[in-house]
Amino acid sequence: MEKTFTLGSRTFVLDQDKAEEAYAAKKVINGRKSEAFNLLPLKYKWAYDLYRTMKANHWEPEDIQMQKDIEQWRDPDTSDVHRWIIRMGIGYFSAAEGIVGDNILHVVRELVTAPELKLVLGRHAHEENIHADSLLYMISSLGINPHECEAMFEQIETIKRKNEFVTKVSRELRRDIDLTDPVNKKLFAKNIFVFGQCMEGTQFYGLFGMILGLSRQGKFPGIGNMFQYTLRDESNHIELCRSLFMDLVDENPEIWTADFRADLVATMQEAVMLEKAFIRDCLPMSSVGLSAGEFELYIDYIADRRLQGCGLPALNPGITNPFPWLSEIQDMRKETNFFESKVTDYSKKSALAMASDDEL
Repeated sequence: MEKTFTLGSRTFVLDQDKAEEAYAAKKVINGRKSEAFNLLPLKYKWAYDLYRTMKANHWEPEDIQMQKDIEQWRDPDTSDVHRWIIRMGIGYFSAAEGIVGDNILHVVRELVTAPELKLVLGRHAHEENIHADSLLYMISSLGINPHECEAMFEQIETIKRKNEFVTKVSRELRRDIDLTDPVNKKLFAKNIFVFGQCMEGTQFYGLFGMILGLSRQGKFPGIGNMFQYTLRDESNHIELCRSLFMDLVDENPEIWTADFRADLVATMQEAVMLEKAFIRDCLPMSSVGLSAGEFELYIDYIADRRLQGCGLPALNPGITNPFPWLSEIQDMRKETNFFESKVTDYSKKSALAMASDDEL
């Protein structure tokens, strides 16, 4: 079907069939090749909606007051365990946020073909830059030697193992790769699953809970605020990667084999094992009203939710959240709403109106 536009002596003919063919050719991978970044018509509307939500949630580290944190850091009465949790948070996340952003920008965004997917992934990478910047802000505010953070990344074995766990799944994708090959499709799908569900969705949650536990007791409120904003961002990242993963599988059903599903579950099991070892390093003794053993149980709970969200079986069927107070902060159904009392500082009014409509 053609549509004709006549203006004076000029006539323009648009072929709607060709336009619809171009729309149908949009895919997560192996889609229509075009140098034009033409978002419309949207095929993956969830990606654009999520982009708008993420954009409305913009925040800057420097807007958060750190005076109370500085006073508490210097206070001789502050517990060494509390300081150690903060050091572990800075030591791990100062490396981890950059690893996530680099993978999103230079692996995932490079390989997807639909423009709206590239748009939201670009925003994801930008938010990882903000998170990395917030770590620098924490370090400079508290007066921590930056070389100490690098030493933690290089020398604390549980941090090294967690980072190696995720980088190994992106290494093989950093080259020209034939994504018509089912083996490579699985490799790409696994990358999205590992970074979205295993790393950001599970391995980030141990320290999130510990630092928010400190903040709940009035300790390091500025750092607590930054981690609350980061958690709100991460909930969007988890959903982005989950939706991308599910659409990729839906468009390429040949990869969804029993062996591949078993591999993903085993990969999450490895992620949980690494996170539990890391938790024991973060909490060598009970503090913040929490123990390492309780936190390990919490990670089991979180991991099962990520698996089930991707259509995979739970590792611990029937497990319940051992921390009711954390459920109001970290529960997936609450993550986008829990910080509503502060979100007006950084969200646009239109986004707030949308959020109130979606209140759970």
